[in-house]
This record gives sequence, structure tokens and C-alpha cells, in this order.
Amino acid sequence: MNYTIKEVANKFGLSIHTLRYYDNEGLMPFIERDKSGNRVFTETDLNWVTMICCLKDTGMSIKEIKQYADWCKQGTQTIDERKEMLTAHRKQVLKQVEDLKKNLELIDSKIAFYEDPDQARKMDELLDKTATSSDH
Repeated sequence: MNYTIKEVANKFGLSIHTLRYYDNEGLMPFIERDKSGNRVFTETDLNWVTMICCLKDTGMSIKEIKQYADWCKQGTQTIDERKEMLTAHRKQVLKQVEDLKKNLELIDSKIAFYEDPDQARKMDELLDKTATSSDH
């Protein structure tokens, strides 16, 4: 099945402009065009867009994604380079996940603090003491 750029944009929550930009930057080297010059996306192309979005969403730069795409165009001779790039990127993503987990734990502890009536009373008492001590 083939898809138009508008269908692909809608499917991925991207703008048509973004997809054109990705194509013009060489991130989608396999996209075919119809007789009118319009981009025609196949299921394989959708998988490729999924990969681009994954890499972009996890912090890989356009320049690095372009390098990855260039290596893909070269075939199996660049598998080692691609694997090395993705392995390094995976380490960065794992670090991001760990950082997010720590931040989430702090947010969760704050929510739990606010949900505890005893803590709310303590906060009010502290506010009262602060207001009283600043009056003098």
C-alpha cells in the first residue's frame, strides 16, 4: 500500500513541512516519487519514518540521523558503524531514562507529601511561625 505525504504526516503527528525537511536533508533516501513528482511512501518507508522519529525523540541530532541514513544507503558494509552508533545512542537514552526516573521519584514524593494531611498541617504551622517571626 502507498501513502501520500499528508497521510504520513497525520499518521506520525508531523507536519508536511517536517517530512519534506527530513527528505531534503537526506534522512529518507529511499522515498520514491510519482509521475507528478509527489513523494510516495510505502510500508517500508513508514518503518523508516518510525526510526527517524525514534532517534529524533530520543535526542539524536539531524546530522547524526543523516549519517545513519547515509550508512544505510551503503548497505551491509556499514553495519558495524551503524551498530556502534546505535549502541552509543542507547547508552545516552538509558542515562536519560535513569534521570527521568529520579525526577519522577521526586515528583511522586512531593505529590505524596501534599496528599498527607499531617504534612499539610506542618506546612501551615511553618508558615505561621515564619509570618510571626518576621513580624518582630
